[in-house]
Amino acid sequence: MIFVNLPVADVEASKAFYTGLGFSLNPEYSDASTACVVVSDTIVVMALQRDRFADFVAGPVGDPAAATTSISCLSAESPDEVDALVERALRHGGRPWLDKMVDGPMYGHSFTDPDGHVWEVLHMAQGG
Repeated sequence: MIFVNLPVADVEASKAFYTGLGFSLNPEYSDASTACVVVSDTIVVMALQRDRFADFVAGPVGDPAAATTSISCLSAESPDEVDALVERALRHGGRPWLDKMVDGPMYGHSFTDPDGHVWEVLHMAQGG
């Protein structure tokens, strides 16, 4: 499994954003300062209030709104799935990031969450 830990300014806004994308919350690991977002059976996003996130790091907490701190990429089954997820992200408070990318068998697009964390969504066609 992979756990993506993200500092956020507003846990409730993050919950609304990520559930708006179609992901679920695991209430057992969520509280007032943490949202445990289940992306898949193997991917979990832990959205932690910035002061709670600081408990787990040495040094200052980076600000993804000021500079790109990481890029997380999710795979999609089709170009339509790529477009649908980006569309939901923009409807629920996300912002566009880079332009849509079409490069041979790869089709991708990207967005940021309300805090500025970058997410790419990529479909890679299998050779026929």
